[in-house]
Amino acid sequence: MSAQSHAVGTALPAAVIDASRRAERDARADKLFRGLLAAAGIFVLLTLIGIALSMLWGGREALAEFGIGFFFSAEWDPVNHKFGALIPIYGTLVSALIAMLIAVPVSFGIALFLTEIAPTWMRGPVSSAIELLAGIPSIIYGMWGLFVFVPLVGEHVAPWLNDTLGSWPLIGPLFTGPPLGIGMLTAGFVLAIMVIPFISSVMREVFLTVPTRLKESAYALGSTKWEVVWDIVLPYTRTAVVGGVFLGFGRALGETMAVAYLVGNSVKFTPSLLEPSTTIAALIANDFNESTGLHRSSLLLLGFVLFLVTFVVLAAARLMLLRLSRKEGNA
Repeated sequence: MSAQSHAVGTALPAAVIDASRRAERDARADKLFRGLLAAAGIFVLLTLIGIALSMLWGGREALAEFGIGFFFSAEWDPVNHKFGALIPIYGTLVSALIAMLIAVPVSFGIALFLTEIAPTWMRGPVSSAIELLAGIPSIIYGMWGLFVFVPLVGEHVAPWLNDTLGSWPLIGPLFTGPPLGIGMLTAGFVLAIMVIPFISSVMREVFLTVPTRLKESAYALGSTKWEVVWDIVLPYTRTAVVGGVFLGFGRALGETMAVAYLVGNSVKFTPSLLEPSTTIAALIANDFNESTGLHRSSLLLLGFVLFLVTFVVLAAARLMLLRLSRKEGNA
């Protein structure tokens, strides 16, 4: 009996020691894991700050030369060394807004079709086709738009817009111009095709998260499919839907090659969507190789402006999502 007690007494401390060592080892591993995650997050923040500061530092010469007026001047004359960012900013925002006006309802319809209407055998192929659209390089979209869509707009769409909407009092100037086929309207349409896969994929995924019981309960109470979508699906997923829309908007703001093919690359202000214009990304892509001195500094400052515009859009989306989440919590 005394031998058994002695064995237990010697084995128990060893087990306790092993458990203590294992706990210390797990604590060290957990601390290291937290440190790695924190370093990854800090690396992202430092990268963003570094990109912004490098653009601003590169544009310091233009900022010192033109001051705050650089952001409000519509003049871009490399020969006389006079530069302003107003026209590229205007073209960037207008082309992106045109893309979103087209892409959001189409993406909403695609997502609803795939989650609520389409038969099971069709959902897989259509979803795969949308993912393939997202993987096509932007230069392919630009080439397709230039050789296929531009002639279509120049021969049919632009004359029809001139004849039907060009004489309207308020929106007439937007649809008046020569039938060239290139311009902000063409660029916005191709941008819409490019962002539709991103927005529709996000919407589809979040629509699939709606519990089936909620929708079946609504159908059992006599709701139509549209009422289920409007009263059940959208309220349940509106936060993620808004996030997906602004994600597509940020994608449209920064697109370069496709827009450079289609927007016309004219640094002259025009209210018409049918006439050539430019965007920040397209202007940088076209002029950067030949730029020197003040011209290059102005292009780098334009890059900083594009960074700010994208940051403001995404920050606004974040604030909107926070407000929506607070309303949902108060409800």
